[in-house]
Amino acid sequence: MNHALPLITTVAMGFALALIMGFIAVRFKIPALVGYLLAGVAIGPFTPGLMANVEIAQELAEIGVMLLMFGVGLHFSLSDLMHVRKVAIPGALVQMIVATLLGGCTALMWGWNYGYALIFGLSLSVASTIVLLRALEERGTLETINGHIAVGWLLVEDLAMVVVLVLLPPLSQWLGTNASESIHKPLWFVLGLTLIKVSTFIALMFLVGRRFFPKLLWHVARTGSHELFTLCVVTAAISIAYVAAQLFGVSFALGAFFAGMIMRESAFSHRAAEESLPLRDAFAVLFFVSVGMLFNPAVLVKQPLQVLTVVGIIVIGKSIAAFIIVLAFRYPLQSALIVSASLAQIGEFSFILAEIGTRLGLLPVEGQSFILAGALISIAINPLIFRLINPIHSWAKSHPKLIEIFERSKDPLTELPMTTTEEYLAGQVVLVGYGRVGKRVAQLLSENAVPYVVVDDNRELIEDLRISGIPAVYGDASKPSVLIQSHIAHASMLILVISDTVHVRKMIQYATQLNPDIEVVIRTHNEEEATLLQKEIKGKVFFAEGEIARNMGLYTLNRYGKSPI
Repeated sequence: MNHALPLITTVAMGFALALIMGFIAVRFKIPALVGYLLAGVAIGPFTPGLMANVEIAQELAEIGVMLLMFGVGLHFSLSDLMHVRKVAIPGALVQMIVATLLGGCTALMWGWNYGYALIFGLSLSVASTIVLLRALEERGTLETINGHIAVGWLLVEDLAMVVVLVLLPPLSQWLGTNASESIHKPLWFVLGLTLIKVSTFIALMFLVGRRFFPKLLWHVARTGSHELFTLCVVTAAISIAYVAAQLFGVSFALGAFFAGMIMRESAFSHRAAEESLPLRDAFAVLFFVSVGMLFNPAVLVKQPLQVLTVVGIIVIGKSIAAFIIVLAFRYPLQSALIVSASLAQIGEFSFILAEIGTRLGLLPVEGQSFILAGALISIAINPLIFRLINPIHSWAKSHPKLIEIFERSKDPLTELPMTTTEEYLAGQVVLVGYGRVGKRVAQLLSENAVPYVVVDDNRELIEDLRISGIPAVYGDASKPSVLIQSHIAHASMLILVISDTVHVRKMIQYATQLNPDIEVVIRTHNEEEATLLQKEIKGKVFFAEGEIARNMGLYTLNRYGKSPI
């Protein structure tokens, strides 16, 4: 088909088919990303009928990669990672090593060389951040400890893949098909030169970028122009990526990632994320469509065993590794199931790595097809895997011996130390949740010498509190056994600063059963829920937005020298 306007034709076909296929996928309870990939397959060179311009699609995909990586950098939070660092960092690294070994050994069995095997294994080791976040959001587990572990795990994987993308070009001279072109240069020299260039770029970004770009955003925001602000954000993402590639030999992906990290330093980072989101989503769709165009469906018929092996590594191998690691860190069975289900897929980083690997001669074309097939199938069945979590958990709980193996009961963090003094065992405050609000409440109680016991389901947090000398109990406070360990029966007050409505009601129910006289203090973001809870408890419910409005109003009245009526 001869296109007079190849760019417009490619964009129009890509968006139109992505919309149709994405809509169909969502209707079948499958992530829209699968639909976008299938749209690419439909207009790719390996399927009859409509065919878009592959070269133009690839160039548009580069913009998609930049904006995707910019979004990753913009949302990259070291503080979130540090909350679950003890399980997320070693867990992610071990799981990536296991998956890389499984994929690499499989590739070697197929007769591939070591370079192909390494890139292939790495491509199967990292899950999709987009798929993970949407899956957790749909199930309301993003803000739970299990969601934090999964997201922290993905942050480590993303960071590891950023390092891999840095090292790919120099390694391609030794592992790829073009090794003979520059084999005279020692590997240490090539890697050293690359690291110097990357380090120079990163240093400039942090020394100059952290001062310049937040100020630039501030000045542009002061104009009040919505269009200029969006243009500033997008320009920063693409221009920094381009300059990084041209001057420092850094990949577009890495340049955009650091552009996002620098933008995060600005007070306008949240607005920057919102303003750039529509454009990021649009080009991300084109990226996934262009990836689909590279997929040859014939591989499903000609090499089904290889495809099934790849899917097995992604869905079973990675999941088992993650499951064992989470349990090894003494998190409950449900946490292990949620994290392992979250990682049972691959996505955008795998596509980027496969595309760059193929271009550099580090991965055969059939390897890219296997990766795309594995991604399509694993993403499509990921919702089904999540639906299996509750039945598996319920089945395990019905077998006491089995649950005892998975959840070892003799955990020192699940009960207060024997050295805990009497003031923390009777008349104390039981504080459930130690996030931003809980930490401030605890600080106020400490300053006024009010004894309290913290209950939280983050092991690392409880360990840190114990080291600091603060009485703390690890576990889910919606379970009577956890409340008993906090000595709720003799407590004077229960303060709940978590936002999970279902679990809050269970906590209140069990707390009042164990201590009918206990006073309950709750915070909520729902006004209707606040009204209902206030009728059910002996204590006080704080409606968050209402309290903010009240305090702002009182401050204003005070400035005018008036008292509230």
